[in-house]
Parts: sequence; structure tokens; C-alpha cells
Amino acid sequence: MVHNVTLIPGDGIGPEVSEATKRVLEASGVRFKWDVAYAGAEALEEFGALLPEATLASIRQNRVAIKGPVTTPVGSGFRSVNVALRKKLDLYACLRPCKIYSGAPTVFKNVDIVIVRENTEGLYAGIEFEEGKPETARLRQLVFEATDSEVREDSGISLKVISEMASRRIVRFAFEYARAHNRKKVTAAHKANIMKFSDGLFLATARDVAQEYPDIEFEDRIVDNLCMQLVKKPQQFDILVLPNLYGDLISDLCAGLVGGLGLAPGANLGDDMAIFEATHGSAPKYKGMNKVNPMSMMLSGVMMLKHLEEKEAADRLEGAIAAVIAEGNDVTYDMKPNGAEAVGTSQVADAVIKKMREIK
Repeated sequence: MVHNVTLIPGDGIGPEVSEATKRVLEASGVRFKWDVAYAGAEALEEFGALLPEATLASIRQNRVAIKGPVTTPVGSGFRSVNVALRKKLDLYACLRPCKIYSGAPTVFKNVDIVIVRENTEGLYAGIEFEEGKPETARLRQLVFEATDSEVREDSGISLKVISEMASRRIVRFAFEYARAHNRKKVTAAHKANIMKFSDGLFLATARDVAQEYPDIEFEDRIVDNLCMQLVKKPQQFDILVLPNLYGDLISDLCAGLVGGLGLAPGANLGDDMAIFEATHGSAPKYKGMNKVNPMSMMLSGVMMLKHLEEKEAADRLEGAIAAVIAEGNDVTYDMKPNGAEAVGTSQVADAVIKKMREIK
């Protein structure tokens, strides 16, 4: 079977990590028909749009995409290309597994946490009011009339929107993932002690959904306490489900627990479409230097293979990546003490392909 997949190389280091990932995916034995599409700064330069309609059409047709990191230029009118992709395609669940592989540069052991982040609402919904604008003045007046609270005239305002619908579907996604992957516990993170009507709604909905899954343990944690507990004893957590902003912050924290963003894969999932992506940025200062770690995108490729029901190939690719990490010879500077004797992006791909052939 040939899988039709949209490939978005990205900006900065994106094309290099994308090429390395494409090579290891093809070496897995799975057959792909790549539809190369573009988004980000280079798409703006080449096609006059940060997110060309052709790219969206390709993803809608193929229903599966894998992308390198992209750059959203300052002053472009877009808050984020990634956020735009998620909202336009209703990719409401951001899935970020954070697992320690033997040999990874971390002081922790036995961490295996999956972050499930709501992708469409919260402070990232993009509903903002600029300081000094007439609409901001109207909002300030409405707030005063409704709550008798004054908002300073020199304020910029962002609205945090959390709905029961979006909360219910992301929490249910977390529990369904737990069942499908034999996970034992779901932890909902919130700040409901302070934000009683937004985070409070998220928490109340999570507790309600949890009753439908009596076979899976459920708990909730205030998000600041969660941060402390993650650093102190991360092994106590299994699946974390969080509103948008908290999920963004906590997923990077958890990436730090397992060795850094270079080892943290990610996926943005909807009911019938999926985009798999490196979770780090485009690092333009390293563009063309064959230097950066491609494993975040490679491990995202593992997730994509599982999504495509190519489990044997996914396990073999993950096993090869794990073996390269464990040996510690053919890894990039971020995986080496002081960057000593590190290899480049393409050499990591060579090493992973060699290991896959040995696993066969």
C-alpha cells in the first residue's frame, strides 16, 4: 500500500530535518507518495502567502501531513502559522509524548508522560484588543457595566475562552487515548481556584467525563503545583490533559525532563486529519549547517506510522532511534557533553537507517 502524505519542509533548519526524516521513513519499507507543500516565511516569499490555499487543500485531500518547523515573520498579520493550521483544519488535540530513551542527556529516569493539549481555545484563540483602539474602549466600558471593575485605559486585552464542548472533546480524547494505549491515569491541569468560570468549567467538565471511564484513574492538579511535582517526581504522572496555554508550557517542561526538544515529537489531530511535526522552532541561525538534531521530527514520523497502522515499521524505526541514542556515537551536539565529537543532521539519519537494517 502507498500512503499519500503531505510533506511541509518548513523554514530555517526545517528542510534539513525534513529530509533526514523522509529518508528514515522511506528506509522503514513503507511506501509513500509525497505531496510537497509549503508554509511559513519561505512560502510567503515564494507564493505570497504564509499559508497557501494549495497547502491546506493538500492536507485536506491526503488527511495526513508531516512538517518541519516554520517561521512566522514579525508583523505578518499572522500570530502563528501553526495556530492557523490547527484552527483552519480543526486539529483540536495536540499530542506530545515525552519518554526517556536510554542514553538521553537527562538526570531523570523512567519518565513516560503523554501531554494532551486543547488546541483551539484559551488565550491562544487570538481574540485580542489593542491598547487605545475604539473597540477596546467599548470592551472596557462593558466590563465596567457588567462587573463594576475598571480596566486601565492603557491596557491591551486578551480574552480567554473555554467552552464546555471543546473541554469535553479534549478530555474524552485523553481518556480514549489512555484506553487504546493501556495507560492507567489521566491528570487534568487547571487554575480553577482563581479562574473559576473558565478553568472552573474545564475542571467540572473533566470530572464529568471521567465518570464515563471508571477503569482509568482520574485526578486534577492546579497547574503551578503540577510544575513543581513534575520536576520533583515526574514518574507519578501518565497522561496530562490541559487547556491550550498550559499545555504549551507544560509540554516544553516535560521535553526538558527527557532530554530536550530534540527528542520531543508531536502531532496535531482532528477527527479526520492529522499533522505530525517537530516541536522545536526553525532555528534560522543554524540553517544549512547540517548541525541540528532531527530526532524530534523522526519520532513524529514514528507517530505518523502508527497513525497509518504501520505498527511494525513504527516499532522498528523507534527501536533504531533508541539504539542510536543509547550508543551515543552518532548524535548531534545537544546530545553530547560539551558538544564533543558530535555528528550532523544527515549523519544521524545514516546511523538510524543502518540500525533499522540490523533490526530486520
